Amino acid sequence: MYHLSNIASYYYKLRRQHQRYCAILMYSIFLMLLFVCPNSAIAQDVSIENADITSNTTSEVNKKRLHWSLTFSSAAYLGSSAVLYNSWYKDYPRSAFHMFDDSGEWRGVDKAGHIFSGYFQSHWSYKGLRWIGLDPETSIIAGSGVGLLAQTTIEVMDGFSSEWGFSATDFTANVIGVGAFASQQLLWNEQRILLKTSSTYIDYKDRYGAQYFEERAAELYGKGFASRYLKDYNAQTTWLSLNVKAFFPDAPIPEWLNIAMGYGAENMFGGYTNDLSDNYKNWDLPRYSQFYLSLDADLSRIDTNSPFLRTLLDVLNILKMPFSTLEINTLGEVKFHLIRF
Repeated sequence: MYHLSNIASYYYKLRRQHQRYCAILMYSIFLMLLFVCPNSAIAQDVSIENADITSNTTSEVNKKRLHWSLTFSSAAYLGSSAVLYNSWYKDYPRSAFHMFDDSGEWRGVDKAGHIFSGYFQSHWSYKGLRWIGLDPETSIIAGSGVGLLAQTTIEVMDGFSSEWGFSATDFTANVIGVGAFASQQLLWNEQRILLKTSSTYIDYKDRYGAQYFEERAAELYGKGFASRYLKDYNAQTTWLSLNVKAFFPDAPIPEWLNIAMGYGAENMFGGYTNDLSDNYKNWDLPRYSQFYLSLDADLSRIDTNSPFLRTLLDVLNILKMPFSTLEINTLGEVKFHLIRF
């Protein structure tokens, strides 16, 4: 049983690293796009303030921005795809395109992450296209295409790898995320319901009272705060953050105040079941889902005249802001968290 446990641990560690590496890679690309675009525009004496991405009217395409963005984004996409292939796929045998069913893994927390990724990549791409000067409808279509392309590239590479396969449920989750962006933009010309993410660091030794669980978590999720923040499914929550003022304009509340509903899960030490050593496999560790209700802040609705601060707030707006939170879970428990990210 020991060698089977090690094999399972190795498989899940690889799978986890593969999934999060993809997310980190694409996240880094879009961060670079968001920060470098304004700096490039300023260097060319092009006013950021003159680019109104919230307007519903057709604006003139800025050729300098268009040429720069096409060059950079194409290079970023091709480069990241090459790095991804060389880092994770080339050392494994290729196969005919095939499917892979991972629909039951991680109690759906990974699928929620796919929805979030498809959403924010499409949203940021839309903002970049409006900054260039494309009309709203074209920007929605193209931005959605960029978000879906970024995610589908990973799924297709999986499909030709003997180690994995094309996941229909991952692809469906990606489409849902892209659709969540596009439908709101078409209906309201704004994002009234944001998709956000958060992660709370877990000290596994302290929580479970045994050093083994810290070691097992390190196998699955890595070590250190940064690694756990990005990789640990037990720590991650995906949120729907609804702007109250957008739906109730006369409400006497701040423009930025949101109500957020989140989903997460805990006690997971394997994709489908808890793969633990013989000394701990009989521990009572039921895997369970968590549903949250909290407040949040839509940082995009905070007024500022600073291009740098505007960009910083937009980047931070993918994160759920810390507020008091109510939790209801599938163990039948109701908990109150004074502060939860």
